[in-house]
Amino acid sequence: MSISRRTVLTAGAGAAAGALVPGLAQAAAPTAVTFRLDAETLDGGEQVVSLTLGTGKLGPIAPAGLTTGSFTVHAKATSPIPIADGDQIFSEYDLDRPVTSARLDRHGDIVLGLSYAEGQLGGGTLGYIASRGRNVRLDLEYTITQRKPLVLRTGRPLTISRFTQGRLANPEVDAFGQHVSGAGLKYRLYSPAEARGRRPLIVWLHGGGEGASLPDGYYDNETTLRANRGALGFATPEAQRIFAGAYVVAPQSTSYWIEDGDRFAPQIRAIVAEVSRRHHVDPDRIYVAGCSNGGYMSLKMTTVYPRLFAASVPICGVVEDLIPDPALAGISTPTWLVASLDDDTVDPLANTVHAHELIPRSLVSLYDHVIWNDHQFPGHWSWIYVARNAPAVHGTHVWQWMARRR
Repeated sequence: MSISRRTVLTAGAGAAAGALVPGLAQAAAPTAVTFRLDAETLDGGEQVVSLTLGTGKLGPIAPAGLTTGSFTVHAKATSPIPIADGDQIFSEYDLDRPVTSARLDRHGDIVLGLSYAEGQLGGGTLGYIASRGRNVRLDLEYTITQRKPLVLRTGRPLTISRFTQGRLANPEVDAFGQHVSGAGLKYRLYSPAEARGRRPLIVWLHGGGEGASLPDGYYDNETTLRANRGALGFATPEAQRIFAGAYVVAPQSTSYWIEDGDRFAPQIRAIVAEVSRRHHVDPDRIYVAGCSNGGYMSLKMTTVYPRLFAASVPICGVVEDLIPDPALAGISTPTWLVASLDDDTVDPLANTVHAHELIPRSLVSLYDHVIWNDHQFPGHWSWIYVARNAPAVHGTHVWQWMARRR
């Protein structure tokens, strides 16, 4: 079996400050402000999309004087762990970030919109360490400089003399609680807004880049939700409506799922049992989905626990040399496989197509390329389609298909 690793995402979290252009300081008494980094997880990874300055406490600001030229923003992102000589980390940066909008929110805080897009360097929060095949959160340092004076509605000029960087906020990620299982496996858990009665449970198993890779001790329980929208997709209002309110759990491997599936399978099973015990989970509506390494692990779980899951969605998963043909042929869990034919990381024919030919009554969605919102991603990233509920067979989309299995 040969698996190439071309996947690169982007990065971080950190602390920073700000600056003041000479000449503005004489306009008014010095004022300090803390700002927040606002992030979104795009299909290609998390990016900082805006900064929110805590100016509401300073008094009402006249919006007419606030423009994209009022402030400039510089961003620096560096690895949180040492990089060995000869190794490489992708997506570090040290650059100015264009301010594309400036507005006041309902609290009177200034929100600076930043230029960002899929594949655009300079806004990401993750870095990819080549030798370890793993994403890490970058240390982020943002510097804000005031370039033009602001005016309060009273007519008094406002000068911000010092900016202090605060937390990174991503509402979708922050909605998932942090947990550690009895066996020491970390996981994130989303709970539906209204959990009266028994609810479904969706288990999301991440790809190889989102696991830990000890011995450096880096095990953050973060990249599983920041590297892509795999788990987040199931927590969106659309998915929650389709599943009538579902718990979503995302365990994080201490290495790679494919390193030792026999060892990880009972650990994942224990997390399912723990969540089911603590919450109102319907045992007949437990689902598993995963990408790449997690695609393998999704299939592995249905071979080890044939009656646990109502449905399985393995995406660009690895089976070659890992799951024997008789085990695939013996899978009884309803299975829908997904891959892109231009995947040059995991051979789709030797893995996804081969598994489909062996798993009884399985469904398969094969794409020529991975394209979403006119942006073409690497062929390995076919999980994007599942995160967007795109795969469909005879008019039934994958989320609806899952929700009907029990």
